[in-house]
Amino acid sequence: MSLMSPSGRLGVLRNRNLAFYLSARFLATLAVQMQSVAIGWQVYQITGSLFDLGLIGLAQFAPFLVLILWAGHVADRYNRRIIVMLCMAVQLLCSSLLIAFTASGSQVVWPVFAILVVFGSARAFMMPASQAVLKNLVPDREFSQAVALGSSTMHVSMILGPIVGGLLYVFGAQTVHMISASLLLLAVLLMSRTRSIQQIINKAPVSWHTLLEGLRFVRSRPIVLGAISLDLFAVLFGGATALLPAYAHDVLQAGPTGLGFLRTAPGAGAALCSIALAMFPITRRVGLWMFGGVALFGLCILVLGSTDSFAIALGALFLSGVGDMVSVYIRHLLVQYETPDEIRGRVSAVNSVFIGASNELGEFESGITAGWLGLTRAILLGGAATIAVTGIWAWLFPVLSKMDRFPHHEKENARAVNVK
Repeated sequence: MSLMSPSGRLGVLRNRNLAFYLSARFLATLAVQMQSVAIGWQVYQITGSLFDLGLIGLAQFAPFLVLILWAGHVADRYNRRIIVMLCMAVQLLCSSLLIAFTASGSQVVWPVFAILVVFGSARAFMMPASQAVLKNLVPDREFSQAVALGSSTMHVSMILGPIVGGLLYVFGAQTVHMISASLLLLAVLLMSRTRSIQQIINKAPVSWHTLLEGLRFVRSRPIVLGAISLDLFAVLFGGATALLPAYAHDVLQAGPTGLGFLRTAPGAGAALCSIALAMFPITRRVGLWMFGGVALFGLCILVLGSTDSFAIALGALFLSGVGDMVSVYIRHLLVQYETPDEIRGRVSAVNSVFIGASNELGEFESGITAGWLGLTRAILLGGAATIAVTGIWAWLFPVLSKMDRFPHHEKENARAVNVK
């Protein structure tokens, strides 16, 4: 890791665009995390079904999978900051619909899944645009710090969101959804204050060739393909988040507040790690750091499935966030540095498919596995599979596992040598 002066570390915070964008994303993520606790607890209280907990993830991922390639094309063709703002507005609509559902007192859960389908559609368009837009809001010299700070603010909201959601659930799900809607409204207003300083608009007509450009680019870059597919399969098998409501209730004998702390622990670990990365960015042994982070994540899931102690479970989830943050940080820099801006949205769309699959589809997989094998066996199997994937991917992508520096650093060093 490299050391920067205090002025260098803090200079990026003076960027007006970055401040508004990070504030908007902080509030939006906070709202979504609060809602996720309320939704999971509501659904489990109504049905008591592990399978239905898995369906929460599937309802969000299904429209995501259908729309994501179009979303990438839209992110390259239109203003990315406007896309992010509109998607936040749709999330606000979903919060309003959840308020109405809760007020109705309904004991059927299909309306919740229908609302989550709309939410997943908005998220499909938001993820490529939000991944790509950061490069359009800050100068190149501030980008790596902006990535780390962006991860910090996001994970701080992931820390606070579940805790606040769990505490507020004492006053009812209605309270959680109403406050979430208010936060999303503020996020939309803040996002409207940002301005793009650079974006290459792609004017190519829509065709299957242009829609698949991002996929072809990823396939042609073993470093990018290896990085995002490692995250896909590792988190796909190790995604125990969907099972936490049942784990808190049945294994740890904890209520919604305890669930909130469990949900927030990975975010707490990730947030502290991202703050460290903002101050001391990883510049050497990049591959080793990335694979080590994924292996740590898998090990922590194994510990989680082996304990009935609340404190140990909390610690394992905290460290899983640390490992995940290291791999996410490196993957994001690899993808954004390697991608030309004119196809950045479509490449980010492919990356978003992998992220969405690892999260929402991973939650569905966990629900199905838990229904077949039982709760703790499903968690243990997921942790073991994550560690196995780490070893297999290190063998399949040696160029990634043995990488010392980021590719753009190597190019800069080569140019400096040529100048001399």
